[in-house]
Amino acid sequence: MIESNKVHKVSVNVIIEDRAGWETKIVGNHGISLLLEIVGPNHSINLLFDASHSADSILHNMDLLNISPTIIDFIYLSHCHWDHTGGLLGMVKAVGNNDLHVICHSTLFTPRYITEPCIKSIGIPGENSIDEIKKHCHLTQIDTHFSLMPGVISSGEVKREVPYEDSLTSSTFIEIGEKLIPDVIKDDISLIINLKNKGLVIITGCSHAGIINIIRQAIRITDEKRIHSIIGGLHLIDADEDRIQKTTEEFVKLDVQKFYVGHCTGLRTEAALLEKYQDRFCKLYSGMKIEL
Repeated sequence: MIESNKVHKVSVNVIIEDRAGWETKIVGNHGISLLLEIVGPNHSINLLFDASHSADSILHNMDLLNISPTIIDFIYLSHCHWDHTGGLLGMVKAVGNNDLHVICHSTLFTPRYITEPCIKSIGIPGENSIDEIKKHCHLTQIDTHFSLMPGVISSGEVKREVPYEDSLTSSTFIEIGEKLIPDVIKDDISLIINLKNKGLVIITGCSHAGIINIIRQAIRITDEKRIHSIIGGLHLIDADEDRIQKTTEEFVKLDVQKFYVGHCTGLRTEAALLEKYQDRFCKLYSGMKIEL
């Protein structure tokens, strides 16, 4: 268990999401990239959570939002898929600081595929080779939970224990040796922020590990049972009604206070959350800013 101080403030700029807001030149595209300013009692960091599929779109939106990439201290990658990692090399170069830290799971650079309707690579795009990334930053690949700063914790590999989250909602494969084997996406990691007087803020990319599994992991690591908010994708886009209902019921039991979700969450899940949580549910969009 990690003993941690509390974070005083979290600001989240939604740089890239699947949709953009109204009357704006800010772009939306498939993927997610969030810029977090995390302020602690004695220290603060700027962290880019995921790199969408293109650095060009991230930099375009950051320019319109008057945010310089040079402020980024960390890039945190939630998992390997192209719509979360494609802009990595471009962003590392845009930051232009060899002291930049990139954090990910040890298998993030392992080739991944989907086989329907035909075989296609869905892992981190080839130009983002591990050797190329290491030329421009510090690359940290770690599979267990650890603290980035007081009150900010990487989940590490998430324990899979919820029965209805046991099956993947899409058929993906990982290349091990010369074989393709079913990919349980064990590299799916999340960021856990312990917010003073509020509880946990959980930042997810796609929640391939199962959002309830992720919440339970966060509680186990921090010994904090209050869940202030969940921000990111829940990957219930093709989940059946039974799983959506069970997930929503568990959110109620866990007393989750707020949802800021989008990307792969799915319309039916979003509708269920809106009905249950009303104004405590917010749909993400490019250009949105969340102050916690």
